[in-house]
Amino acid sequence: MPPRTRTLRAATVAAVLALGTSLLASAPQAGAAQREPVAVTDHCQGQCADILPPGENGNATLVEILGNKAFGTHPAHSDDQLDRYNGLVAGHTSLTDQKLTEFFNDASFGVAANQVESVTSPREDVTITRDKKSGVPHIKGTTRYGTEFGAGFAAGQDRLWLMDLFRHIGRGELTSFAGGALANQGLEQQFWPQAPYTEADLEAQVAWIRTTEGARGEQAMADAQAYVDGINAYRVKSKNGRYFPGEYVLTGKIDSITNIGEIQPFELTDLISIASVVGGQFGGGGGGEVQAALSLLAAQQKYGVEEGTRVWESFRQRNDPEAVLTVHDGTSFPYAGKPDQARGTALPDPGSVTPEPLIHDRTGSAGTGAKAPVKAPATLKPLQGMYDDGVIPEGSLPGTGSGAQKRGMSNALLVSGKHTASGNPIAVMGPQTGYFAPQLMMLQELQGPGISARGVSFAGVGMYIQMGRGQDYAWSATSAAQDITDTYAIELCEPDGSAPSKDSTHYRNDGACAPMEKLERTNSWKPTVADSTAKGSYRMQVWRTDHGIVTHRATVGGKPVAYTSLRTTYRHEADSIIGFQMLNDPAYVTDAASFQQAASHIDYAFNWFYADSRTAAFYNSGMNPVRAAGVDPALPVKAEKAYEWQGYDPTANTTDYTPFAEHPQSSGQDYYISWNNRQAKDYATAAFGFGAVHRGDLLDDRVAELVEDGGVTRASLTRAMAEAAVTDLRGEQLLPELLKVLRSQPVTDPALNSVVQQLDSWRAAGAQRKETSPGSHTYTHADAVRIMDAWWPKLIEAEFRPGLGDGLYTALTGSLATDESPAASHGPSGAHSGSSFQYGWWGFADKDLRQVLGQPVKGPLAKTYCGNGDLSACRDALLTTLKQAAAEPATTVYPGDDSCGAGEQWCTDAIIHRALGGITHKTIHWQNRPTYQQVVEFPAHR
Repeated sequence: MPPRTRTLRAATVAAVLALGTSLLASAPQAGAAQREPVAVTDHCQGQCADILPPGENGNATLVEILGNKAFGTHPAHSDDQLDRYNGLVAGHTSLTDQKLTEFFNDASFGVAANQVESVTSPREDVTITRDKKSGVPHIKGTTRYGTEFGAGFAAGQDRLWLMDLFRHIGRGELTSFAGGALANQGLEQQFWPQAPYTEADLEAQVAWIRTTEGARGEQAMADAQAYVDGINAYRVKSKNGRYFPGEYVLTGKIDSITNIGEIQPFELTDLISIASVVGGQFGGGGGGEVQAALSLLAAQQKYGVEEGTRVWESFRQRNDPEAVLTVHDGTSFPYAGKPDQARGTALPDPGSVTPEPLIHDRTGSAGTGAKAPVKAPATLKPLQGMYDDGVIPEGSLPGTGSGAQKRGMSNALLVSGKHTASGNPIAVMGPQTGYFAPQLMMLQELQGPGISARGVSFAGVGMYIQMGRGQDYAWSATSAAQDITDTYAIELCEPDGSAPSKDSTHYRNDGACAPMEKLERTNSWKPTVADSTAKGSYRMQVWRTDHGIVTHRATVGGKPVAYTSLRTTYRHEADSIIGFQMLNDPAYVTDAASFQQAASHIDYAFNWFYADSRTAAFYNSGMNPVRAAGVDPALPVKAEKAYEWQGYDPTANTTDYTPFAEHPQSSGQDYYISWNNRQAKDYATAAFGFGAVHRGDLLDDRVAELVEDGGVTRASLTRAMAEAAVTDLRGEQLLPELLKVLRSQPVTDPALNSVVQQLDSWRAAGAQRKETSPGSHTYTHADAVRIMDAWWPKLIEAEFRPGLGDGLYTALTGSLATDESPAASHGPSGAHSGSSFQYGWWGFADKDLRQVLGQPVKGPLAKTYCGNGDLSACRDALLTTLKQAAAEPATTVYPGDDSCGAGEQWCTDAIIHRALGGITHKTIHWQNRPTYQQVVEFPAHR
């Protein structure tokens, strides 16, 4: 079916919901009647490579977990991609095309006969062949059902425990499943309110895909059922054979002696739950309008409504003319911009906003984390308490943890053939999804009727390759984060006509006083060997309305309201399966145009990139709602017909969507870069932080230079990525302006002048955070890096707080943190997570410093803040904070944590794979780089 541009109406919706449960039991199974797979030709001819650390194998038996704890041993293929990934830090400077496989896997189709490690045939119509070097499953089926069954079986082999974790996270049941550690409590409390569903809701989403997406929808659900069947087949075999993941013993699910216990069967609805976690974290966009309203109110309170709004807009930077763009040829794609005359905006009364309470009826250790260790058998003593800090440590997943914001991650560099040495496009690209053991994604190759691809899939939804390569093309994605989530203010009421309060649970809806729907999840836990958290329980509760989930309460014009969050992908968590099915189908994707059509069927907000032997291309996907004229999407809106999405039907959360042509897209541009930056001119951002300096500049500057020189190779494009991956954005982009201000007069203090010279030497050397030599664990310019890490937060506060005032400065930092260096533990995935420099005040500082220097600035800040616009006063503020920073010892700048001692700079930055199971891995050098990455250059086409 064509890309969605219109809503399905109530009659269709009602029919789908009524069919939900019965359709779950009647999935068609594609079997031997389907055509045999055609012979596959690999048109990459050895020029496709990929990498996914730490290793393919993410399952470990209890014996293997004990061995890892006692002796540091690792199960086969659980860590054999780690050294290659880490090695690129030192190896990229001398990289050639011939050396790429020293740092990447050969991503060719199939396995050479002399490289076959094992062959498994869980059914007669499918084989799973694993290679010796990396253990990646190459799944080949003679039927469609067999191919997908094999994919599920291989997922069970490599990620059974991880999939079980994530289906429970998606259902808001992590503590009941894995233990009551405070981090587990926090994780489910952040995920479940974003996608709270009843079992009937999950069943309805399966039915929706089957009944509204035509033949592809029916096939997708048949494929999903085969995948689930494969997972369950492995689940049963591993349990009976006693080679299931050891975490089931440690969390009390199975007795290690008697084998009594069960791994619960997987169901189709589990895939919806997992999809809600994956899509919500990496493919969401928008929201945060209440916090934005609070910072706008703070600006208006300081400066008055008109001037305060102008100041706020200059920080909001929705459409900054200096921002780095993926489509840089000037093509405009207007979306979600600021209206000339906003209508329907529902700003809260000052001081009236309160967050909606989530947790109720706490008992025992709920909220306290009190411990009550069980008596563990002697053999299990070494593993006691391994999940006491949570099965997924707090802040490890993007958008989680204290004060976290949703982060888009991943990067892509593509160069068109007219600028490469071979004349064929080249791509270096991949998703940045944090570092876990096992990894959230898994590598696989799928070959069967209508499917031909190799790449990665998120564990538990791996029916199709989600990013990877086909026979003569490759594709990848970065998080786009355009605005697909809005905040509505619903007027509260009481059914008996009495005066409502902020606590009322009824609201005005189409003229009636309608009840909110209460959704609840009660969880309880008790201590196990793995998690010593004492017995406890609580109840999570959210209120659902026709305009989304209640997040806050307030008054607007003195009337009590509830603020709700409504995203287009709610109740449609897995609809994107259709787009992925198309991307895996060699009969569908034959060129850049058909790739863009396939990508348009993916509902989450992603930037999609494509390369074959002829063309590099880009498409931005997402269910972008058509908003009412004059509505400001950056702020809360009244929940009235005149202001809601056009064609909105709350029954299944459908609406009118912007058409294909209005999504940013391009084919054949000289080059493309993306590091979660703005997509195109006039495509407004959904968050703060997209201004004149963005981490995308680290890629754009380097690729533009390569393109200007010409003759780009896979190695040179990989070098550009790898160099950016160890570069401090502040040192490269901001330090030149800071030095100009500092040196606008001679620095007469000898000690301070020496510090300035140190920083300048670091800048001249590339502003890198890189070891002196592999394994030294000491940065080449260690002192300059320390000074910058200590200086940045001080200089930003000294530059902006005096002019903004405490209230507005605090409100703006609530919308955008000032720093996200690798040493800052509030990064997108917490400390040791690699991804850095996405959000921060570097764009604000850049404009402000250029304004005080008298340089031209497009889209300037409404006021100049450093030194109140006086260069000498600005210089004094910077010198004062620089002196303070230089005196701050490393033990203060890097205070240490569970993994690093105080003052250990390299370790503080370093990447640590967060253990989601019982296996841990060594620490590796910091890189700001995709977790899974491809390097591709197709010399031929079908």
